[in-house]
Amino acid sequence: MRLIGPTVSDTDPRPACGACRFFLIDNRLHMLKQKICLLTFLIVLINSQAFAAEPFLKVSAKTHAVKIDSNSVEVDVYKPMGPQNGAAVLTHGGFRGRKTMAGHAQALAERGVLVVAPDMPCTFDHRCNARAISELVKTLRDTDTFGVRTRRVILVGFSAGGLSSLLAADTPGVVGFVGLDAYDHLPSNESERLGIVAARSLSTETLLLRAPASSCNAQSAAASWQTVLKTLWRDELIVGATHCDFEAPTDWLCRLACGETNVSRQLQVRQGLLDAVSRWLP
Repeated sequence: MRLIGPTVSDTDPRPACGACRFFLIDNRLHMLKQKICLLTFLIVLINSQAFAAEPFLKVSAKTHAVKIDSNSVEVDVYKPMGPQNGAAVLTHGGFRGRKTMAGHAQALAERGVLVVAPDMPCTFDHRCNARAISELVKTLRDTDTFGVRTRRVILVGFSAGGLSSLLAADTPGVVGFVGLDAYDHLPSNESERLGIVAARSLSTETLLLRAPASSCNAQSAAASWQTVLKTLWRDELIVGATHCDFEAPTDWLCRLACGETNVSRQLQVRQGLLDAVSRWLP
Protein backbone atom coordinates (compact mmCIF):
# COMPACT_ATOMS: atom_id res chain seq x y z
CA MET A 1 0.00 0.00 0.00
CA ARG A 2 1.30 3.40 -0.94
CA LEU A 3 1.32 6.03 1.78
CA ILE A 4 0.58 9.61 0.85
CA GLY A 5 2.21 12.44 2.80
CA PRO A 6 5.18 12.46 5.16
CA THR A 7 6.08 9.43 7.20
CA VAL A 8 7.95 9.06 10.47
CA SER A 9 10.63 6.41 10.61
CA ASP A 10 12.09 4.79 13.69
CA THR A 11 15.16 6.95 13.33
CA ASP A 12 13.34 10.23 12.72
CA PRO A 13 14.25 12.55 15.67
CA ARG A 14 11.02 14.52 15.43
CA PRO A 15 8.23 13.82 17.96
CA ALA A 16 5.98 10.97 16.81
CA CYS A 17 2.82 12.22 18.54
CA GLY A 18 1.08 15.17 20.19
CA ALA A 19 1.90 13.85 23.67
CA CYS A 20 5.62 13.90 22.88
CA ARG A 21 5.43 17.45 21.64
CA PHE A 22 3.62 18.46 24.83
CA PHE A 23 6.31 16.75 26.90
CA LEU A 24 9.09 18.68 25.16
CA ILE A 25 7.28 22.01 25.59
CA ASP A 26 6.63 21.28 29.26
CA ASN A 27 10.28 20.36 29.79
CA ARG A 28 11.44 23.59 28.18
CA LEU A 29 9.07 25.61 30.37
CA HIS A 30 10.47 23.85 33.43
CA MET A 31 14.04 24.74 32.41
CA LEU A 32 12.99 28.37 31.81
CA LYS A 33 11.45 28.53 35.29
CA GLN A 34 14.71 27.22 36.77
CA LYS A 35 16.70 29.91 34.98
CA ILE A 36 14.29 32.63 36.18
CA CYS A 37 14.59 31.36 39.76
CA LEU A 38 18.40 31.36 39.53
CA LEU A 39 18.44 34.89 38.10
CA THR A 40 16.10 36.11 40.85
CA PHE A 41 18.35 34.56 43.50
CA LEU A 42 21.43 36.26 42.04
CA ILE A 43 19.67 39.65 41.97
CA VAL A 44 18.63 39.29 45.62
CA LEU A 45 22.15 38.21 46.59
CA ILE A 46 23.76 41.17 44.84
CA ASN A 47 21.34 43.61 46.44
CA SER A 48 21.87 42.14 49.89
CA GLN A 49 25.63 42.58 49.54
CA ALA A 50 25.26 46.12 48.24
CA PHE A 51 23.19 47.20 51.22
CA ALA A 52 24.83 45.03 53.87
CA ALA A 53 26.58 48.01 55.49
CA GLU A 54 23.44 50.11 55.72
CA PRO A 55 20.34 49.36 57.83
CA PHE A 56 16.84 50.04 56.56
CA LEU A 57 16.63 53.81 56.40
CA LYS A 58 13.76 55.25 58.45
CA VAL A 59 14.51 58.98 58.56
CA SER A 60 14.00 60.88 55.33
CA ALA A 61 15.98 63.99 54.41
CA LYS A 62 14.41 67.34 53.69
CA THR A 63 16.43 69.58 51.39
CA HIS A 64 16.79 73.29 52.14
CA ALA A 65 18.35 75.95 49.94
CA VAL A 66 20.21 78.33 52.24
CA LYS A 67 22.54 81.30 51.92
CA ILE A 68 25.87 80.65 53.61
CA ASP A 69 28.80 83.06 53.55
CA SER A 70 27.31 84.77 50.45
CA ASN A 71 26.92 81.39 48.71
CA SER A 72 23.65 79.59 48.00
CA VAL A 73 23.96 75.90 48.90
CA GLU A 74 21.67 72.90 49.31
CA VAL A 75 21.49 71.29 52.72
CA ASP A 76 19.88 67.96 53.61
CA VAL A 77 18.31 67.96 57.06
CA TYR A 78 17.57 64.69 58.88
CA LYS A 79 15.18 65.29 61.75
CA PRO A 80 14.80 62.56 64.41
CA MET A 81 11.39 60.95 64.65
CA GLY A 82 11.51 61.05 68.45
CA PRO A 83 13.11 63.31 71.05
CA GLN A 84 16.06 65.35 69.78
CA ASN A 85 19.40 65.47 71.53
CA GLY A 86 21.78 67.93 69.92
CA ALA A 87 22.86 68.34 66.31
CA ALA A 88 25.63 67.31 63.93
CA VAL A 89 27.02 68.90 60.79
CA LEU A 90 28.33 66.27 58.36
CA THR A 91 30.74 67.50 55.69
CA HIS A 92 31.61 65.58 52.53
CA GLY A 93 35.04 65.17 50.93
CA GLY A 94 36.58 67.08 48.05
CA PHE A 95 34.82 66.79 44.68
CA ARG A 96 32.05 64.84 46.42
CA GLY A 97 28.59 65.82 47.61
CA ARG A 98 26.25 65.75 50.58
CA LYS A 99 24.63 62.46 49.51
CA THR A 100 27.87 60.60 50.29
CA MET A 101 27.18 61.29 53.97
CA ALA A 102 23.55 60.13 53.90
CA GLY A 103 24.18 56.76 55.55
CA HIS A 104 25.98 58.32 58.50
CA ALA A 105 23.29 61.00 58.73
CA GLN A 106 20.52 58.39 58.90
CA ALA A 107 22.32 56.47 61.64
CA LEU A 108 22.84 59.55 63.79
CA ALA A 109 19.26 60.77 63.26
CA GLU A 110 18.00 57.40 64.47
CA ARG A 111 19.95 58.09 67.67
CA GLY A 112 18.06 61.35 68.21
CA VAL A 113 20.53 63.74 66.56
CA LEU A 114 19.37 66.51 64.22
CA VAL A 115 21.73 66.13 61.26
CA VAL A 116 22.63 68.77 58.70
CA ALA A 117 24.56 67.62 55.59
CA PRO A 118 25.47 70.52 53.28
CA ASP A 119 27.07 70.74 49.87
CA MET A 120 30.25 72.71 50.45
CA PRO A 121 30.31 76.04 48.58
CA CYS A 122 34.04 76.07 47.72
CA THR A 123 36.03 73.44 45.85
CA PHE A 124 39.60 74.31 46.84
CA ASP A 125 39.23 76.94 49.57
CA HIS A 126 39.14 75.03 52.86
CA ARG A 127 38.85 78.22 54.91
CA CYS A 128 35.80 79.23 52.87
CA ASN A 129 34.17 75.88 53.68
CA ALA A 130 35.11 76.27 57.34
CA ARG A 131 33.31 79.62 57.42
CA ALA A 132 30.25 77.94 55.89
CA ILE A 133 30.30 75.25 58.59
CA SER A 134 30.58 77.91 61.30
CA GLU A 135 27.58 79.70 59.80
CA LEU A 136 25.57 76.48 59.91
CA VAL A 137 26.47 75.99 63.58
CA LYS A 138 25.32 79.55 64.34
CA THR A 139 22.09 78.92 62.41
CA LEU A 140 21.44 75.77 64.43
CA ARG A 141 22.04 77.60 67.72
CA ASP A 142 20.33 80.92 67.03
CA THR A 143 17.40 80.15 64.69
CA ASP A 144 14.77 77.53 63.97
CA THR A 145 15.66 77.40 60.25
CA PHE A 146 16.07 73.62 60.45
CA GLY A 147 13.08 73.03 62.69
CA VAL A 148 14.44 73.53 66.18
CA ARG A 149 17.26 75.36 67.92
CA THR A 150 20.04 73.37 69.54
CA ARG A 151 22.89 74.42 71.82
CA ARG A 152 25.25 71.47 71.36
CA VAL A 153 26.70 70.57 67.96
CA ILE A 154 29.29 68.06 66.81
CA LEU A 155 31.20 68.34 63.53
CA VAL A 156 31.95 65.31 61.36
CA GLY A 157 34.08 65.67 58.24
CA PHE A 158 35.38 63.22 55.66
CA SER A 159 38.68 63.78 53.83
CA ALA A 160 38.89 67.48 52.82
CA GLY A 161 35.64 67.94 54.76
CA GLY A 162 37.56 66.79 57.81
CA LEU A 163 40.05 69.62 57.36
CA SER A 164 37.31 72.24 56.94
CA SER A 165 35.48 70.85 59.99
CA LEU A 166 38.67 71.04 62.06
CA LEU A 167 39.13 74.68 61.04
CA ALA A 168 35.56 75.36 62.25
CA ALA A 169 35.72 73.24 65.41
CA ASP A 170 36.41 76.23 67.67
CA THR A 171 33.02 77.75 66.81
CA PRO A 172 30.94 78.41 69.97
CA GLY A 173 28.54 75.53 70.58
CA VAL A 174 30.75 72.83 69.00
CA VAL A 175 31.30 70.15 71.64
CA GLY A 176 33.19 67.59 69.56
CA PHE A 177 34.89 66.98 66.22
CA VAL A 178 35.23 63.70 64.29
CA GLY A 179 37.74 63.45 61.45
CA LEU A 180 36.97 60.62 59.01
CA ASP A 181 40.28 59.82 57.29
CA ALA A 182 40.83 63.55 57.15
CA TYR A 183 43.10 65.39 54.73
CA ASP A 184 45.51 68.23 55.43
CA HIS A 185 46.69 70.91 53.02
CA LEU A 186 49.81 73.05 52.67
CA PRO A 187 49.02 76.35 50.92
CA SER A 188 51.65 77.46 48.45
CA ASN A 189 52.53 80.63 50.35
CA GLU A 190 52.56 79.13 53.87
CA SER A 191 55.12 77.11 55.80
CA GLU A 192 52.77 74.75 57.68
CA ARG A 193 49.70 72.75 56.80
CA LEU A 194 46.37 74.33 57.68
CA GLY A 195 45.24 71.45 59.86
CA ILE A 196 48.32 71.10 62.03
CA VAL A 197 48.22 74.83 62.82
CA ALA A 198 44.52 74.67 63.78
CA ALA A 199 44.97 71.44 65.76
CA ARG A 200 47.69 73.02 67.86
CA SER A 201 45.32 75.61 69.33
CA LEU A 202 42.06 73.63 69.32
CA SER A 203 40.41 72.96 72.68
CA THR A 204 37.41 71.01 71.33
CA GLU A 205 37.57 67.29 72.08
CA THR A 206 38.45 65.24 69.00
CA LEU A 207 38.04 61.72 67.60
CA LEU A 208 40.22 60.72 64.65
CA LEU A 209 39.28 57.65 62.58
CA ARG A 210 41.96 56.91 59.99
CA ALA A 211 42.96 54.56 57.20
CA PRO A 212 46.57 53.54 56.53
CA ALA A 213 48.57 55.96 54.41
CA SER A 214 47.64 56.09 50.72
CA SER A 215 47.55 58.56 47.87
CA CYS A 216 43.84 59.19 48.59
CA ASN A 217 44.49 60.56 52.08
CA ALA A 218 47.70 62.36 51.04
CA GLN A 219 49.80 59.66 52.71
CA SER A 220 47.88 60.16 55.96
CA ALA A 221 48.83 63.82 56.16
CA ALA A 222 46.37 64.42 58.99
CA ALA A 223 47.88 61.71 61.20
CA SER A 224 50.19 64.32 62.72
CA TRP A 225 47.20 66.11 64.26
CA GLN A 226 47.12 63.60 67.08
CA THR A 227 50.60 64.71 68.20
CA VAL A 228 49.51 68.29 68.91
CA LEU A 229 45.80 68.11 69.83
CA LYS A 230 45.34 69.15 73.45
CA THR A 231 42.03 67.35 73.92
CA LEU A 232 42.36 64.28 71.73
CA TRP A 233 39.85 61.72 72.93
CA ARG A 234 40.75 58.89 70.57
CA ASP A 235 42.95 58.27 67.55
CA GLU A 236 41.91 55.04 65.83
CA LEU A 237 43.69 53.49 62.86
CA ILE A 238 41.37 51.02 61.10
CA VAL A 239 43.63 48.29 59.79
CA GLY A 240 43.27 47.59 56.09
CA ALA A 241 40.74 50.39 55.54
CA THR A 242 40.55 52.30 52.29
CA HIS A 243 39.59 55.96 51.97
CA CYS A 244 36.14 54.90 50.68
CA ASP A 245 35.32 52.96 53.86
CA PHE A 246 34.66 56.30 55.56
CA GLU A 247 31.93 57.50 53.18
CA ALA A 248 28.38 56.22 53.48
CA PRO A 249 27.42 55.49 50.85
CA THR A 250 30.48 55.55 48.63
CA ASP A 251 30.41 54.86 44.89
CA TRP A 252 32.25 53.09 42.08
CA LEU A 253 34.35 56.17 41.33
CA CYS A 254 35.85 56.27 44.82
CA ARG A 255 36.42 52.52 44.79
CA LEU A 256 38.12 52.75 41.41
CA ALA A 257 40.47 55.47 42.61
CA CYS A 258 41.04 54.46 46.23
CA GLY A 259 40.21 50.76 46.68
CA GLU A 260 37.36 48.47 47.62
CA THR A 261 35.24 48.83 50.73
CA ASN A 262 34.60 46.23 53.40
CA VAL A 263 31.48 45.87 55.55
CA SER A 264 33.43 45.09 58.72
CA ARG A 265 35.60 48.19 58.35
CA GLN A 266 32.58 50.35 57.53
CA LEU A 267 30.91 49.16 60.70
CA GLN A 268 34.00 50.17 62.70
CA VAL A 269 33.67 53.68 61.28
CA ARG A 270 29.96 53.76 62.09
CA GLN A 271 30.59 52.58 65.64
CA GLY A 272 33.11 55.37 66.14
CA LEU A 273 30.46 57.91 65.17
CA LEU A 274 27.93 56.37 67.53
CA ASP A 275 30.50 56.39 70.33
CA ALA A 276 31.03 60.11 69.70
CA VAL A 277 27.30 60.78 69.95
CA SER A 278 27.09 58.85 73.21
CA ARG A 279 30.00 60.86 74.63
CA TRP A 280 29.21 64.39 73.41
CA LEU A 281 25.43 64.36 73.04
CA PRO A 282 24.33 62.15 75.96
